Amino acid sequence: MKIPSGLRPMIDDGLIDEVLRPLKSGKEASVYVVRCGDQVRCAKVYKDMAQRSFQARAQYQEGRKVRGSRQARAMARSTKFGRREQETAWKNTEAEVLYQLADAGLRVPQPQGFLHGVLLMDLVADADGNSAPRLVEVDLEPQQAREFHAMLVADVVRMLCLGLIHGDLSEYNVLVAADGPVIIDFPQVVSAAGNNAARQMLLRDVHNLRESLGRHAPELLDTYYGEEMWALYEQGELRPDAALTGRFVFDEHTADTGAVLSSIEDARQEAIIRQQGREAAAAED
Repeated sequence: MKIPSGLRPMIDDGLIDEVLRPLKSGKEASVYVVRCGDQVRCAKVYKDMAQRSFQARAQYQEGRKVRGSRQARAMARSTKFGRREQETAWKNTEAEVLYQLADAGLRVPQPQGFLHGVLLMDLVADADGNSAPRLVEVDLEPQQAREFHAMLVADVVRMLCLGLIHGDLSEYNVLVAADGPVIIDFPQVVSAAGNNAARQMLLRDVHNLRESLGRHAPELLDTYYGEEMWALYEQGELRPDAALTGRFVFDEHTADTGAVLSSIEDARQEAIIRQQGREAAAAED
C-alpha cells in the first residue's frame, strides 16, 4: 500500500520496514498495521487538530502537569505557541501513560516507542493472530462477561491508584485479545486529584463498562463499583489489589436548609450586636 506521510520518517529511520494495512481511522488519529523486522505491530499517527478541538479537550487537561512555566502561561492564554504546545502535550500524553500503565502491569498495548508524532505499539491480537475486535463487536457468554468485567474494573482501580482516570472508557476502546480485554486510547487521560470532574468521569467510565457487559450478565447492572472505589480513593484507602464488592450505600439524608439559614441569621445578628457595641463604646470615648 501507499506509505502514509505520517509514517515516512519512521520508515526512513528504519523503525518500520513495511506498512501492511490500515487498521482504524478516527478524528484524532489513524492506526496502521506495520512490520518491524519479524514483528507485526501497529503505528498510531496523530492528526493535527484545528483550534476548535482545544475547547473540547479543556475538561480533560485540567490538572495535568505542564513542563515549564512559559509553556503553561502560553497554553492558558491560547497563543499560537501555546496551542502548539498543547497539541504536542496531547500527543505525548498517551505514550507517557502507556509506559506507566504497562510497567504497573495493566492490560494495555505494550508501547515500543514514540517518535515523529507516531506511537508504535504491539498489535493486540485474537486467538487466530488477527487484530483483536472491539468489545462492542463480540458476543459474550454470561460467565465470560463477568470475568471481563472483573478484569476491567481491576485495571480501573490500578489506574486510579496511580492517580489516573481513562476519561473515555467504553466498549468501543476495549479490545478483546486472546487472553482477555485490553484497554486502549489514552490521550484524554484525566488527573484524579487535579481535575474537578474526576469523580464524574470515573463513574461514567465504570458505568459504561457495567452497561455494556450487563447486557450479557444482567446482575452486573445492580453494581456500584465506581462509587465504591471513589469513596475508598477519597479516604486514602484504595489499594491496587482492593477486593471490591460492587455494593455501595448512598447518602440519602436531606440537607436541613432551614437549620443552615437559621445559623447564618444567628451569626448575622451576633455580628450586628458586636458592631453596635463597638460603636457605643467609641461614642462614649
